[in-house]
Amino acid sequence: MFLNVFNRKSPEQPNQNVPVDRHEPKTAGPRIGLAFGGGAARGWAHIGVLRVLEKAGIRPDVIAGTSMGALAGGAWAANRLDQLEDFARSMTKRRMFGFLDWRIGGNGLISGGRLAKLLELNFGESMIEDLPVKYAAIATELSSGHEIWLTRGNLIQSMRASYALPGIFTPIKLGGRWLADGALVNPIPVSAARALGARVVIAVNLHSDVFGKGTVIQGSGPAVEPEEAPLPAPATKPRHLFGNIFGLPRRRVQTPSDGPRGISTVMMDAFNITQDRISRSRLAGDPPDVMISPRLNGIGLFEFYRAEEAIKAGEEAAERALADIAEAVAALSA
Repeated sequence: MFLNVFNRKSPEQPNQNVPVDRHEPKTAGPRIGLAFGGGAARGWAHIGVLRVLEKAGIRPDVIAGTSMGALAGGAWAANRLDQLEDFARSMTKRRMFGFLDWRIGGNGLISGGRLAKLLELNFGESMIEDLPVKYAAIATELSSGHEIWLTRGNLIQSMRASYALPGIFTPIKLGGRWLADGALVNPIPVSAARALGARVVIAVNLHSDVFGKGTVIQGSGPAVEPEEAPLPAPATKPRHLFGNIFGLPRRRVQTPSDGPRGISTVMMDAFNITQDRISRSRLAGDPPDVMISPRLNGIGLFEFYRAEEAIKAGEEAAERALADIAEAVAALSA
């Protein structure tokens, strides 16, 4: 069922999403690189960004992606973006649940095998060396913390390693290394795009509106809270003990309404905060020439069924950035 959805066509709109011939000669100008950041379900926004760039005639020479950024960038490079978009737009809560091959014990809640088989059926044995653009999927070596740039070998395995979120997806072993999500070390890989030869780097930050600018709260400490009259039992709010990580139906578990959130929600908040702080630090030292920041604060990390909203947000953000891109290209063409 899912394979048919992933391969479905849109005959009623034959002129939409026309494949791009990346081998055709390009006009003289600086080499353009895309640095696609991670963000789980928010990563569908990369599809919208790519559509707007294609429509504007902006074709990258280099793509460096982390996590979902590696998946979207790899799909474009392998000329499979149409299939990925069809799959994303067809996703529902029920279909998403069908891809979750749960594991008890082991090193990840989800093995990722079902999704990997789907990717293999649609990407085949695509090799990074055969792509018409330079490509790098960013991953993290678990034993050393090294940042690994996957620039050769099997495309699907490289993408899987890049989006293997620790504790959720099983790590991937490549080249004798156990690899996990690249967002642990380089959430928005501007540095990789430059190292691969990009002169103009366009970065996409999927977390720009999640935490705002951040700040330091000084002089904080415990405070004496006023005593409150005990509430009757019905006043407690049913909540899910483990959060609602995948946006699926919740079991009703009685916990205090002002108590700590479920473990999965705490894990995701911690990962978001870490990724946000690492992004700021790395971007301060090596900023992109143009930053595209889709407004995705309302979309949860695992709400993959909200692809239409995320893609639209990516389109709107890319359209707002077109003038800046043109200015950067013109400046570096002189």
